[in-house]
Amino acid sequence: MTNSEYSPRYVVTLLGREPLGNHIDSVTNMLIQEGLDVTTLTCRTLSEGTPYYVQQLTIAFDPQHHQIESLRQACLTMSTQIGIDMTVQDFDSTQIDRKLICFDMDSTLIGQEVIDELAKDAGIGEQVAEITERAMQGELDFQQSFRARVALLKGLDANVLNQITTRLTINEGAGRLIDTLKSKGYYTAIFSGGFVFFANHLKNTLGIDEIHANVLDIAEGVVTGQVVGTVVDAQRKAVLLTQLAKQHGLTLEQTIAVGDGANDLPMLSLAGLGVAFHAKPKVRAAAKQAISYVGLDGVLYLLGHSDL
Repeated sequence: MTNSEYSPRYVVTLLGREPLGNHIDSVTNMLIQEGLDVTTLTCRTLSEGTPYYVQQLTIAFDPQHHQIESLRQACLTMSTQIGIDMTVQDFDSTQIDRKLICFDMDSTLIGQEVIDELAKDAGIGEQVAEITERAMQGELDFQQSFRARVALLKGLDANVLNQITTRLTINEGAGRLIDTLKSKGYYTAIFSGGFVFFANHLKNTLGIDEIHANVLDIAEGVVTGQVVGTVVDAQRKAVLLTQLAKQHGLTLEQTIAVGDGANDLPMLSLAGLGVAFHAKPKVRAAAKQAISYVGLDGVLYLLGHSDL
């Protein structure tokens, strides 16, 4: 048996909507440039167009000369250049028996930011959307900006909440990902800086087990401009992840977190598998893993799921 077989290994997963054959050589050349021993590379096909094309490359490496973060950044750069998703994991981490997945809601499970939708109905859509974007980019404190945006909703007729649920769109792959993981015994949760009303709607639609979100204060049929209780911000999401893992007798390594905004980074960094989904550039660069070109069900292939 060669020495390389005793070495730690990286797993590089390629996900795309078109055949990946043309990209394998490009990836191999990049690995060579990173100084990795591609003579020990093995390639496994996980999916061929159902619904994605997925290849998993396993490479032995010398931990004295290579760092996983350096390879991850190289893959992130190449991912942008060639328009496919490329993720990097330590081989041992792919063998962990994970049993808990926690999602952000707005722009992760659904295609909208619900506070922006509420603002549209209040006639202040552009004003609030600008604040939301800056908060998600990490330019503003989430809790302060959130309370400021909610205050602008004061006087809004609460009946619009039901109307907004009818125009929410569930992001591609969400149902397949959740159904597949629940069939494997996963517990599912939403940790949202949005609102309980909409999180409950998704809980019922997608079969989510548990939700944590903000309570929009309503009195006499109108929004008061206040929230009730503790705001679910970045640190609260991290605390909830830790608490839920402990409650289910799991280590943080056995958890998955998926989100898109700066307020998701603490929970993404705590989770054993933290995935930035179609995320803002700063979040994509800072998260352990990123998926930007396929749907939420792309997460399945980071867990070794195969359609073949």
